[in-house]
Amino acid sequence: MSAGTTVAIIVAVVVIAALIIGLMAAGRRRRLQQRFGPEYDRLVGERDSKRKAEAELTERERRVQELDIHPLTDSARAGYAYQWATLQEQFVDTPAGAMAASQVLVIAVMNERGYPTESRDQVLADLSVEHAKTLDRYRAAEEISASATAGTASTEDLRQAMIHYRALFRELLGEAADTPSVQDAGRQDAGRQDAGRQDAGLPAEDRRAQDLAAQDAARDQVARDQAARDQAAHDAAGSNRVASDTQPDETWDPVADEPVSNGHSDIPVQRTPRS
Repeated sequence: MSAGTTVAIIVAVVVIAALIIGLMAAGRRRRLQQRFGPEYDRLVGERDSKRKAEAELTERERRVQELDIHPLTDSARAGYAYQWATLQEQFVDTPAGAMAASQVLVIAVMNERGYPTESRDQVLADLSVEHAKTLDRYRAAEEISASATAGTASTEDLRQAMIHYRALFRELLGEAADTPSVQDAGRQDAGRQDAGRQDAGLPAEDRRAQDLAAQDAARDQVARDQAARDQAAHDAAGSNRVASDTQPDETWDPVADEPVSNGHSDIPVQRTPRS
């Protein structure tokens, strides 16, 4: 084999190896971009290097794999969901306290899932592996929480923090981050009406009061709808019992429309007068 041929083979091997390495790096990059989403771009900007950012994200994956991250039990999930619903109700009277309690509740769920929570930066890094889509919302909630501690957060800021905390909270519980709730429906209705109220020149306190009233109205409407459905089901069941249990009319009193015995002591039948 000539020297030229040997050199050509070596060059070909090097080129093929470089192509393989390049394809592997591109595939790894795509995987990290898909998994971490906005967190990938944020870290690349902070590190000013894709290679450094990708190395750090890979290390985050390795660390989380070694943690004992596990789903909640059904009973724990139900208990936390109930606590959150209670906090949302408390927000009406004590927004700052409800927001602070929601922060504590999210941390409690992290702990039960197996996430260490001693260091804020490490918490963010660990969450980014499985909860990258809601990580920026959690950051925003934490920033508002710091503003609330300093006394510079408005009631609307506190409400937004609760919404951001809830996104991560629901993911930690194994639900979709933006599943609508009765409270959300009330807020959305209030938001659609807000532009008209602003045009009318209402003070901010009045607008907030109307927002809360709209939320209460939404909850009341849901309760009324459910009560109507329950009553309709009850009436339908009663009609079926009347049809099946009506007997010959020896015991029917034509004067009063009263329940009378039909041979089944536990099932009263409502008679109706004949025309």
